[in-house]
Amino acid sequence: MDENVHGRTVVITGAASGIGEAWTLGFLKLGFVVVAADVDEGKLKALASAGALCRVTDVTNSQQMRDLVSFSLQKTGRLDVLFNNAGIGNRRRIENLRDGEFEQMIAVHLFGAINGMRAAIPIMRQQDYGRIINTISRAPEIHPPGNAAHGAAKAGVWLATQVAAEEVADSDILVNALIPGPTNTSLWGRDMPNMKPPEATFPTAHMLATLPSGGPNGQAFFEKQPYKMYDANNVIDISRELASDGPEDVD
Repeated sequence: MDENVHGRTVVITGAASGIGEAWTLGFLKLGFVVVAADVDEGKLKALASAGALCRVTDVTNSQQMRDLVSFSLQKTGRLDVLFNNAGIGNRRRIENLRDGEFEQMIAVHLFGAINGMRAAIPIMRQQDYGRIINTISRAPEIHPPGNAAHGAAKAGVWLATQVAAEEVADSDILVNALIPGPTNTSLWGRDMPNMKPPEATFPTAHMLATLPSGGPNGQAFFEKQPYKMYDANNVIDISRELASDGPEDVD
């Protein structure tokens, strides 16, 4: 059992697949109480069998996110860690975007994170403890074709993370961002074996979930290290890395 558990409850959105699933299983293995949320009820059943408390949740719906927080409190009495992780994939060029696709990307990533934070922060203030981790990306630093929707959404989440961190700086609530890096998940629309497996991102998730009081706040982390967003020195390496990240116009 993890020495930093102390009965803590971790809530993870987008938990039914990819990195969310890997994090759910990783925290369960270490003895945390995990509330797994996703729109995919069928896939949540497997996590329930593994010991997670599961709730079907659409992160774009603010009431459902408030209900998720209430569910966590009802079942565990706590809400210690929130991962705003739900995401969808889209690498379609602007001219090929279908009606509603850009809006849905913003809704799931950005509105989902906002809905999660505004539901969780009041509870964490009452507890005088909380760790919020928002999944972002290095995509906002570059501008390859097909990146408008995803890059814009993650840029918004990064800014919201920094603002939230400032707003809770008077408490023992830390708000940070996690950059998984290119990871083999279903968001690409096909198997991407050249990328790292979702489980490889868990050490960073665990580190951010268990930060001590006075720890980093309002920062981005990649592979357990602080990452400076929008640094010109990053761009060349990222562009090379993402050039083979997958096909454009993924359905």
